Amino acid sequence: MTPDLALQRALIARLTATTDVTALVPASDIIDGLPTPARFPSILVGEGQVVREANTLAANHRRVYATLHVWTKAMPQARAIAGAITSAVEHQPLTLATGYRAISTVIASARFMRDEEEAHGVVTVDSLVEVTA
Repeated sequence: MTPDLALQRALIARLTATTDVTALVPASDIIDGLPTPARFPSILVGEGQVVREANTLAANHRRVYATLHVWTKAMPQARAIAGAITSAVEHQPLTLATGYRAISTVIASARFMRDEEEAHGVVTVDSLVEVTA
């Protein structure tokens, strides 16, 4: 398993287990996948990136990014979902797969765009991960 896949799985587990999130998006619509979903609202886990963390002395630290795509029919709802994601993820330790430990996880950015008929939010998660195995 890679650090980005470990983060992706932990994010889906956290979001589907958080009632403030599932009150806005059914747990069955928080999934790994792209492009535009069939049902609204949805949270789709999209792109990931792993970068060696140069700001620590430990060679086993990685900066892991995950992109969450929020799809709704209305912009206020997209913003509310992004807020619920932030509350669910930030400053609460994520449990990653064996071989990885999340040191810190924050929302690096949230952007909101209008498509023709939908509202689209892009939330970037930034996690400092220690490779333990």
